[in-house]
Amino acid sequence: MRILIVKMSSMGDVVHAQPLASDLRAALPSAQIVWVVERSFASICRLNPTVDEVLPIAWRRWRKRLFAADTHAEMADFHHLLTAQPFDLVLDCQGLIKSALVARIAPARLRVGPAWAFAREPLASLAYGRRAVVPRDWHVVRRNRAIGAAACGYDIDTPPRFGLSVAPMHASEAPWMPSGRHALLVTGASRDEKLWPETHWVRTAVRLQQAGLSLIWFWGSDTERVRAERLARLAAESAGDRATGQSVPPFLSVHDAARVIAGASVVVGLDTGFTHLAGALGRPTIAIFCDFDAVQCAVSGDGYCASFGGVGQVPAADEVIGAIEQALTL
Repeated sequence: MRILIVKMSSMGDVVHAQPLASDLRAALPSAQIVWVVERSFASICRLNPTVDEVLPIAWRRWRKRLFAADTHAEMADFHHLLTAQPFDLVLDCQGLIKSALVARIAPARLRVGPAWAFAREPLASLAYGRRAVVPRDWHVVRRNRAIGAAACGYDIDTPPRFGLSVAPMHASEAPWMPSGRHALLVTGASRDEKLWPETHWVRTAVRLQQAGLSLIWFWGSDTERVRAERLARLAAESAGDRATGQSVPPFLSVHDAARVIAGASVVVGLDTGFTHLAGALGRPTIAIFCDFDAVQCAVSGDGYCASFGGVGQVPAADEVIGAIEQALTL
């Protein structure tokens, strides 16, 4: 049986859908599971041993140059790969017109996706032969798992299994990598409304240093890099003689970032893809939400996970520090 999962972006959304592949493998051990995902996030799916094949798509780049010859060539190549063999089942977890289009192009006996009332773009539901009830107030991981359950009839009243695995990065591989225990801090976000006050970050960083952890400060843009460098400097100054090593790494691929995450003693981050990836990799993870639902999108995984804040609710530093102390005792 060949099954196609369509979940193209964004990074956090791709992470949230990983338990769907684990569910399918448990229910259908001999199935071949294929995943269509944005090229920049393809490495996440490749960390999941239950995914047999990854079909990268570059829609985010293509849409900016739709009439370019190289775009047409790449789209033709993707179309060829997508239609080379028929699928028994296509599962569209995204519920967008762009994902529904991919689901329709793929030759399949059955296509399943969210029903009209539950799809992010309701018109997408017209592409599916079976429409799943996935209430919007469910946790996002359960919503993804429910698409597979609707298609195959199995139960999802079990803890989600992300199944991601990657070898941790060691200090011998990168000069900026700490040799001992370290904490990872993810301070950047897609919108300023999601940012946490810098004074809170410094207090949190001081507590981590007092616990003897070196600090790695992640970033994803020039603005985030400048912030990370500033926070690293302030954290070291504020810790005084308890200061540990501060590292602001170079720009990392998603795969290399996952390797850094895999070796962290604890991860503290905003509501971003890397924070959700940390939970999925089983690391103790504390997520900070300043402008998004911290219940429906709470970080989850096999290790200790805690989420704080919400829309217009900025978590206090003491809340986060308390969760860190609990995570470090486990």
